[in-house]
Amino acid sequence: MNTPTTARNAFKIKPLSREGVEAALAKAEHYRLLNQPKLAESICLDILEVDRENQKANIILLLALTDQFGSALSSAAKQAQEIANKLKDEFSRVYYSGIIHERQGNVALNSAVHGSDWDAYEWYMEAMELFERAEKLSPSGNNDAVLRWNTCARTIMQYNLQERPSDAINPILE
Repeated sequence: MNTPTTARNAFKIKPLSREGVEAALAKAEHYRLLNQPKLAESICLDILEVDRENQKANIILLLALTDQFGSALSSAAKQAQEIANKLKDEFSRVYYSGIIHERQGNVALNSAVHGSDWDAYEWYMEAMELFERAEKLSPSGNNDAVLRWNTCARTIMQYNLQERPSDAINPILE
């Protein structure tokens, strides 16, 4: 009698060829642009199985995870930050950490939960601090951190986001 296997253990993932990595990277980027982050994530995981240090695959994976904020399990932010921390150069580590914070701010801003506008403000402010650090580390002619900082600033101004008032903190009841 056959014992049923769980879906988690039922399949052995097939490896990519090293020669196919570049084409797979292009597909991952394409699926991200088509708002298919799970497909992009899966492709990046395949690439990283054969080329663990592939920076482009790690960055696309990080972005695909951030594309899933608000709809994916809460581990997406943690996974994205772990990837950012492992990027090879300091500019990338700081810049992509800023993107993670900015996108968490976007999720908070679009949340219907009371107080989420204060959370959004805090995420954007943290992102802006990271973008300021990244700006100092950026290669000549690279204005990516400035562009992201400006986007966060405009969002804060557009939605009139503000710091959480001290009286908004709920005291712990004994």
